[in-house]
This record gives sequence, C-alpha cells and structure tokens, in this order.
Amino acid sequence: MSLSQVDIDQRFEFGKELILRAGDLAMTYWKSLETLEVKSKGLQDFVSEADYNTEVLIKSAIKERFPDDAFFGEETGPTGIEGAEGIWVVDPIDGTQPFLMGMTSWCVSIAFVSQSQIEIGLVYSPAGNEFFIAQKGKGATLNGKVIQVRDAQTLNDGIVSVGYSNRTSPEQLIHMMKGLLENGGMYHRNGSGALGICYVASGALIGYIEYHINSWDCLAALLLVSEAGGRVNDFIADNGLHLGGKIIAASPKVFTQLDSFFPTK
Repeated sequence: MSLSQVDIDQRFEFGKELILRAGDLAMTYWKSLETLEVKSKGLQDFVSEADYNTEVLIKSAIKERFPDDAFFGEETGPTGIEGAEGIWVVDPIDGTQPFLMGMTSWCVSIAFVSQSQIEIGLVYSPAGNEFFIAQKGKGATLNGKVIQVRDAQTLNDGIVSVGYSNRTSPEQLIHMMKGLLENGGMYHRNGSGALGICYVASGALIGYIEYHINSWDCLAALLLVSEAGGRVNDFIADNGLHLGGKIIAASPKVFTQLDSFFPTK
C-alpha cells in the first residue's frame, strides 16, 4: 500500500523539526573545529565525527517515529530499502571541506522519496541562516518566503554552478567548462552541491551542472528547483538513487543548452 497524503504531511512536519535539530548539532561541532576528529575517505574527500554523529541523530529519530521507513545516508549507507514505501535520503553535512575550513557553505540535506518520486526536500544551512523547504505540489520557500527560479533567457543572464568530484575526470570537467564559457556563461562553485542547487531555486543562480553527483547530495534540492518553477533531469531514473549520475537543474530556458555541454563519455 502506498503512502497517503496524510502520511506524507506527517513526515513533512516531522522532517522540518528534525533538520533544525540536526543543524544545531552540526553547528556545535563547527564552532569547535580544532577538537574534531577527521578522517580521509579518498582524494579530496573527508569525513569527521560531526558528519557521523549528525547522521546518527537523524537516523535514530526517524527509526523511532517511522520504524517502517527506509534510510539512505552518506555515512551509514542504506537500511531497509527493499520493499519500503518511503526512503529518507540524507547528507548530514554536505560541503564537509568548507565545514572543516570554517566556511559557511555547508548544509544538512534531507529528502523523502516514495514511489520513485521526491515528496519532501529540506536543506538547512545553519551557518548561513538559510532554510529551504519544499513539498511536492506545494511550492518552495527560503526562510518562509516563496521562491522562484530566475527568468533567465540565455547564459548571459546569470551564473551557473559547476560541481566537481574525483568521480569526474579533468577532461570531462574541461569539456563542460569549455561549453559554458564559449557560450557566454560564467561559473560558480561553493563546495556544496545541495546549496548550489538550492540557489538555482531561489534565483541566485540560473543553473547547476555536474557530471556525477550522489543522490544524498542533490535529491532534496532538486525538488526545490522543480517546485520553484525550474527544470531538472530525471535523476532517479537509471538507478540514480544508488549509483548517482549527472545532474542539470536550471531555469527552463537554459536547461537544454546546459545539457549540451555534457561529454558523451
């Protein structure tokens, strides 16, 4: 049996409170960075006790309130996915490197997915005092105010965020950047995919592109862009939830042009 609208609404209200609690915990670590235990997960990829403990807080609260829901977190992985009616997809601290450097461009990201549809998207940047909220079919807000994507007609009308990780080759990134710059675009990168996509929803940016991004980094923000009148690719198709994939989130008029900048291999 699929979840009812009442079921989704209950999770929406619960999620809004939970992400604020998680953000408060992450902030206590951010304010005492000198004491953090940090480990490397790979090239330019770090994790701290702040990431892990924040995810555990979120996971434990969900398990207590909605024990039949599945969970998919960056740090602890998938739990109960098979046959679940709903999946919480969580990045406890998106933008770990900026976080560890004392910068404000990091956030907590929580999405709720049911029947391959993103139903809830919550992104909270406590250091930046930005709380992005979206529920499918009900619009998107930033700090309680309705937001919409920028009415960009061409790439000259704003800035595009270009994401990058070591899952993308330098050649693939250069191909995308070349297309963007040769067509009058300008680029931006703040170290947090979730926030970069949210800035498309709020109109601060006109697009976000990345050759490969993980689901926990983007699902919540993708719903925000859609609910703010933007266009996004079908990320969950082709097993994007588990494997990740390419992403385009943009003002409608520039979406197709940004898509053309992706290398074919």
